[in-house]
Amino acid sequence: MEQKNLAENLWRVWVDTRRRIVSFHEEEGCQLLEFRSREMFLSCVDQYTGMQYRYQ
Repeated sequence: MEQKNLAENLWRVWVDTRRRIVSFHEEEGCQLLEFRSREMFLSCVDQYTGMQYRYQ
């Protein structure tokens, strides 16, 4: 049960700084970022938006 709760509270994005892309699914050549806090995840997404990254 505890493992399920941990997985439910894990947000992930894959970032490619060369092509300026943030992906919500695994993408080759991208760096994985994991967040255990929804607020931190949304803050990260907001920062990449401010830097004009594309999302896929």
